[in-house]
Amino acid sequence: METVLIRWTWMRAVLHNGWWLVTSVYLVVDAGLSPAELVLIGAVEGVFALVCEVPAGVFADTVSRKWSLVISQVLMGTAMLATGLVDSFPALLATQVLWGISWTFASGSDVAWITDELDDATCITAVLARAARAQLTGAATGLIALGLLAWATRRDLTIVVAGVAMVSLALYVAVRFTEQNFVPIRTARWSASWTTFRRGLTLVRRSRAILLIFAASFLVNGASDAAGRLTQKQLLDLGLPTDPDPIVWFTGLGVVGLIVGAIALRVVARRIDGDHARTDYALAAVAGVVSMLLLAFARDPVVGAIAVVLLAGIVNPLTRVIGTIWVNARTTADVRATTHSFLAQLEYLGEIVCGLTIAAIARLTTPPLALAACAALFAATAVLMRQPTTVESAV
Repeated sequence: METVLIRWTWMRAVLHNGWWLVTSVYLVVDAGLSPAELVLIGAVEGVFALVCEVPAGVFADTVSRKWSLVISQVLMGTAMLATGLVDSFPALLATQVLWGISWTFASGSDVAWITDELDDATCITAVLARAARAQLTGAATGLIALGLLAWATRRDLTIVVAGVAMVSLALYVAVRFTEQNFVPIRTARWSASWTTFRRGLTLVRRSRAILLIFAASFLVNGASDAAGRLTQKQLLDLGLPTDPDPIVWFTGLGVVGLIVGAIALRVVARRIDGDHARTDYALAAVAGVVSMLLLAFARDPVVGAIAVVLLAGIVNPLTRVIGTIWVNARTTADVRATTHSFLAQLEYLGEIVCGLTIAAIARLTTPPLALAACAALFAATAVLMRQPTTVESAV
């Protein structure tokens, strides 16, 4: 089961990250979206994902984790390929909303599935850390492969190809994933779903450790998502060369960032779920502050590129992996996917609240000031994670 998960994680990362690289350039260069529109897409996407997240998590906990992942793959691939077929803001907004909804069926379902199938609490952290590294190496492969394809052909064509491949990956999940340790609810599903929801909510409300990481995820995800949507625009404004095509430069930056991320995860792997987790999370948030300030006030694309690598290589992978493992260690099998869905909800809520705020700043002022606002959110996260609180041991 571990090998099946690692391979799927790697393949999904190839397609998703390669697709997003090409799409991020496509939205700016081909569709011509403004900074405010770029951030607004993330906020609206977050609204829809927020609504769908918990029902999708309850579906995974009551019906099937495996088929929740299959649904995710089909919706995700459909949204990806549709993006390459349109270039107007309303149409692109619709494709990104569908893309966001697709992730609600995956968030937590994969972690819940492998945790149940392995049924070994002593090794799950190592497996999740290995899956995170596979995601980074797959992402690097995707950036290179799809980046080169976009450079050699066309961006819209590459986007469509990646979408078709993502839909096809649903077949891998349907065939290779099994559910031997999961017992679905076959009767009174509505009642059982409501019970699952309430149990998950009760667990979260009683755990100060989970509430802490929820609050941190709200701030970090809001800052990271907004910053990620402003990165390409800011680098181009700083004078990033357009010859060769910008896709080549963004591919190189993405690969370097992922290499740095893989190294960072290996360094902290042995203590990622221990007493040092909060410190590592806070340090990652501090790296976010430095990254955003460098990008906001850079005077040339070289300094901006360093900031982007810092964000992609340190901040994003460490906070996401620590948050996932933190929550997974403090939940129970019957509400595991639901609890992870609550975490994802806070991430989407961060996209909405922080994203809309930063979009307004970008629209009323300048992108550098919007990036400085992202730095403030990272700073608040670092302070939050250093506050004394009672942290429960893993269940």
